[in-house]
Amino acid sequence: MEACTASIWPRMEPFLLGALQVAPPSKLSMHYLRKMACYVRTREGCFPQLSWHMWRHIACGKLQLAEELAWLYFETFDLLVPRAPEEKLEWAEALSQSQSPRELDRQRSKLCVDTLQFLLFLYMQQLNRVSLRTSMIGEEWPSPRSRSSSLTSERETKTSSSNKNWDDQAHVTFVQTHLSELLELLSEPGEVSSSGQVLRDSQLPFEAVQALSLLLEGSTSRGRTVHPIHRLLSRAPLQSQAGYSKTSHTFSLQLLQNWLRQTLTLNPFGISTCLRSGKKLAWALQVEGAMKRVKIARNTHTAVPGSKVVVMSQVYKQTLAKDSEKLSGANVKLHRCSEAFIYLLSPLRSVTLDKCRNSTVVLGPVETNVHVQSCENVRLVCVTARLVIGASSHCTVHALTPTRPLLLPGNTALTLGPFHTHYPTLEDHMASVGLAVVPNLWDLPLLYGPDGPAPDPSCYRILPPEEFFLMVVPFQSEGDTCEVPGGLPAAYQQAVEARERSVQEWQRTVKDAHLNKEQRRQFQALVEQKFHEWLLETGQRQELDSLVPPTVAQANSTDCSQSSCSSEPSLQHQKDQVSRQAAAGRTSTVC
Repeated sequence: MEACTASIWPRMEPFLLGALQVAPPSKLSMHYLRKMACYVRTREGCFPQLSWHMWRHIACGKLQLAEELAWLYFETFDLLVPRAPEEKLEWAEALSQSQSPRELDRQRSKLCVDTLQFLLFLYMQQLNRVSLRTSMIGEEWPSPRSRSSSLTSERETKTSSSNKNWDDQAHVTFVQTHLSELLELLSEPGEVSSSGQVLRDSQLPFEAVQALSLLLEGSTSRGRTVHPIHRLLSRAPLQSQAGYSKTSHTFSLQLLQNWLRQTLTLNPFGISTCLRSGKKLAWALQVEGAMKRVKIARNTHTAVPGSKVVVMSQVYKQTLAKDSEKLSGANVKLHRCSEAFIYLLSPLRSVTLDKCRNSTVVLGPVETNVHVQSCENVRLVCVTARLVIGASSHCTVHALTPTRPLLLPGNTALTLGPFHTHYPTLEDHMASVGLAVVPNLWDLPLLYGPDGPAPDPSCYRILPPEEFFLMVVPFQSEGDTCEVPGGLPAAYQQAVEARERSVQEWQRTVKDAHLNKEQRRQFQALVEQKFHEWLLETGQRQELDSLVPPTVAQANSTDCSQSSCSSEPSLQHQKDQVSRQAAAGRTSTVC
């Protein structure tokens, strides 16, 4: 009879969505987490579920972390917990009704997390810790060891290695390197020596293996169905290999550790596999010959829920638009896009913008994180559960988010503005991922410095109302949303209304001038000339031109089977709107 074997790999989402892309505080080192692991087992309200109040007590009283930072970690972990959209909307409604800090704290006190999984989550923050020893001995450079162990090609590694949260090879290396410490955090006190060495007869309860499912999953040789690791280890053949005892219902810590090292492999649904063997994704509004350098890949035809990946790299001087089931629930990475206009009008799981510049990105609702890293002069419009920006400059973000935007080190000249657009199915998409219009904390960023949150507002500004303009999504589809969800903040709504009055007054002035036919013709020609000069000066001409397909035949041949994108009618509406703004002499941007 053929032996039952298994392959185990790190889950993508905890590393992608849970690990902050910044070095963690020193108080989250293994030394302090080991003490926390012992402490939580002896205090009421800490084990097996850890409440917010007890975590705040540990983080602020024992680890000396700021309360804002303690909540940041607790809230980030909570975003990883699977919940129905209805439950998320109920939570959002409860938060929006909390009018005072005391009421807000009372609401937060209802949150509890799995204690052992939260310990693993805190330890996982070491993923992005910079090691001085590593940098000095040169492990950042290719070495025989890294070449032999890597399962990705040189091109794939170049694309993914710059971001460890996306690098599935880094995930495997992290688990392999720190497996003994991960298991130690799950062990009962006394099962591991004070030096961290596993004792010969150390045992790990089955409940601890359940917690390990936060990080690990896999499948057996008999099929492709993916299971959490604790479900795999509920099978008798694998239990015997991993040292399970039916009498004590525990695993031998030593045998389990050895078995995990032997079965650990690269995630078959990760970015490496997607780049190597994923399918190309067709897009609307592609201009023939201009997409040769673009690399777009997806694994949505094979991925299990939570591991759908779409990678877009080197989109240059193009307008790309997509509303498709292939995008729904996907983790999207936009890499090195330049002078591009990208519309992803589907409900998404997460989005990462990495090293993009001089581009506009409009997103459908994002269930978890939107992360902007190392970008320059990017305009981003999004509804998301969390917004994170790091090492970016001169970017403008219009967001609707129930959590405080997280600004990591290295940012300069950021602008934060309110969400200012809509498309017909936006509210339906928001409901499908559990995002509401309140609370909306877009203008209350949290600045995360080397030692935690720092009250330094110099890296960002709030968009002044006089510089605010509504954005028009230049595509048509069927749906009920016909205005910005939740409306605009009062100051910005007043600015829009004042500008509309200016346009109306200008139109009355022109009408009252009683121009003759020749004068009207000359005046219209002058306005059009100034308008086109303005389009060229601001670079908006490129966006408008790219919205018009070069030929009808090409437009019909573009893969839009699941995308109800039609540009020409909305394009004319957009031009009309811009023309009115230009005529009023108040236009400073075109959306």
